[in-house]
Amino acid sequence: MREIRGFVLLYVACVLACPAFGQQAQTLMVDATAPARPFPHFWEQMFGSGRAILSLRSSYRDDLGAVKKITGFEYVRFHGIFLDEVGVYEENKQGKPEYNFTYVDQIYDGLLQNGVRPFVEISFMPKDLAAQLDYQGFWYKPIVSPPKDYAKWDDLIRQFTQHLVNRYGIDEVSKWYFEVWNEPNIGFWSGKPAEETYLELYDHTARDIKSVSPRLRVGGPATAQAAWIGDFIAHTVKDNVPVDFVSSHIYGMDKASKVFGTNEEIPEAEMVYRGTQKMHDDIKASKRPDLPLIVSEFSDGRVNTGNRDSIYMGPWLANVVRECDGLSNVMAFWPFSDVFEEHGVADAPFTDHSAREGRGLIAPDGIPKPSYEAFALLHKLGEQRIRESADDAIVTRRNDGTMVVALWNLVDPEKAGVEKKIDLEFKHLPARAEAVIYRLDKKHGDTLGAYEAMGSPHYPTKAQVEELWKVAKIAPEDKTAIKDSHLSVELPADGLAVIEIK
Repeated sequence: MREIRGFVLLYVACVLACPAFGQQAQTLMVDATAPARPFPHFWEQMFGSGRAILSLRSSYRDDLGAVKKITGFEYVRFHGIFLDEVGVYEENKQGKPEYNFTYVDQIYDGLLQNGVRPFVEISFMPKDLAAQLDYQGFWYKPIVSPPKDYAKWDDLIRQFTQHLVNRYGIDEVSKWYFEVWNEPNIGFWSGKPAEETYLELYDHTARDIKSVSPRLRVGGPATAQAAWIGDFIAHTVKDNVPVDFVSSHIYGMDKASKVFGTNEEIPEAEMVYRGTQKMHDDIKASKRPDLPLIVSEFSDGRVNTGNRDSIYMGPWLANVVRECDGLSNVMAFWPFSDVFEEHGVADAPFTDHSAREGRGLIAPDGIPKPSYEAFALLHKLGEQRIRESADDAIVTRRNDGTMVVALWNLVDPEKAGVEKKIDLEFKHLPARAEAVIYRLDKKHGDTLGAYEAMGSPHYPTKAQVEELWKVAKIAPEDKTAIKDSHLSVELPADGLAVIEIK
């Protein structure tokens, strides 16, 4: 078949047909010769995960490999490389620091062997170096205190960084990222006042890392709720403190009062976009408008409601990709796996059925959730895109000429949805073009629905696990000829469809 040259121009027309049957309808005009622009897959380059020590488990590494296979992601971020369970720092009876990088090496070796690089979050405080034993509320009780002695902190950072360079080489480690701390503006930093004392920590840490090699990349402020970015950049400029990127977090459940200081009601489906736009704008308004933005945590934020593990995540993620394109260099979904213990060990495979939340793409026993399938489908999108006017479509082209279209039917979790019919009308397609459709909805890839149909067993049998695996395998629909330059796609509520056209 001939390559599809040019790209896509999308025009939306004709909505709300067939109301008697509870169906929405719209028409999308698609011109295959319209100009394109680059579309880097910013949403799948990095993922978060449970804390550092969990990466030594085989189940963690199995899940890492599974997500790597469907996304090709390059970086993973986790808390706690300096937790006492990793054994990096202790002081002897004379108060002299002693370092042990045995587990650090095993942790980072495991990532690299799976083709994933570390996004090194510098956290949390070793007990022997803490100014006071201020514990955060997670199940594993991280210490979030400032250091008791900045000279000792400086030596820890230099020793740690130099060890990484010695073991892996500067050419490799210069491709990593070093992020200073995690969410110092909420419960993960006990310094007072929080922003001023965090900036002191950042200054020391950034300069320590750069003292090992100026090629290493360091950044922050790693805040929750898109906070502190303008102040952070202004501080680094004023005091000439090294910074190579800006990082912050945003979740669908974040409130406008915390993110914007307003009382507006922002839907959870829009908060990630709105927060990312704020971060982007804060950087552009600063004296360092060139700094890359890394959203080092994002998700819908709904836990213990079932939405995080449901088919809702398909259209939700597609909509985030559509809206955030061009705003952030990298966005890291938190986390990729339910090998995750912030609130204890999960006692059931899916969030809504466990006393302890499992937020990842893969449930225990390696069961893929609908969110996993959503990432797999959106990975099929091409490397070129036009910003279309439709709010429920992304149209792309791969470098080999294949056109890939994502369509979805996002429904507010608090409302009942109706089926949507989208008529694609093409211009300038090659003769005999064919479409292959991949779907995520209640009939395709809904492992949560299948699990609930089993009676929601807390500990599924091997046979039940195998059945859930079968449900998770999304098979494409047979190739369909595009007749008279027309293709009609029906989308149930919370349905996602990805269409390859050759």
